[in-house]
Amino acid sequence: MIRVFILLLASMAVSAAPAEVAGVYEWRVVTDLETTYEKLYNSLEENRFFVVFEPDIGRNLAGFAARWGEDYNRNALTGIRSMVFCNAWYANQVSNLEPRLLALCPLHLTLYRTADTTHIVFARPTVLANDTAAAALVTELES
Repeated sequence: MIRVFILLLASMAVSAAPAEVAGVYEWRVVTDLETTYEKLYNSLEENRFFVVFEPDIGRNLAGFAARWGEDYNRNALTGIRSMVFCNAWYANQVSNLEPRLLALCPLHLTLYRTADTTHIVFARPTVLANDTAAAALVTELES
């Protein structure tokens, strides 16, 4: 899975951020959010990770701006979008090895925009799968 991101992001100006939050991969690209989103979407689909839900979180939060006042969007994010995706083969394999790890399916990633940078964040499945029968499979998925 991470290979999917690396191949895609190699075509953009990208930098991997230092691990600021344990268990979260973060990539930063100097490309607008929509272009990055579209490239990620296409790359996931081409690699048989099918996007099943696409929440526009930024738009949903904007509806609360008046209610939340100065507490709304303190980091001045100019967009927040997510992709929820799954690969049926991996879901089946995980269910065969450790059904409780179906909590990982579907997977998701979130993109957010600050200034001239789009951030892509992905919760590492290996954090949950560590020391389980599915650890090797999930490590493969994440690598």
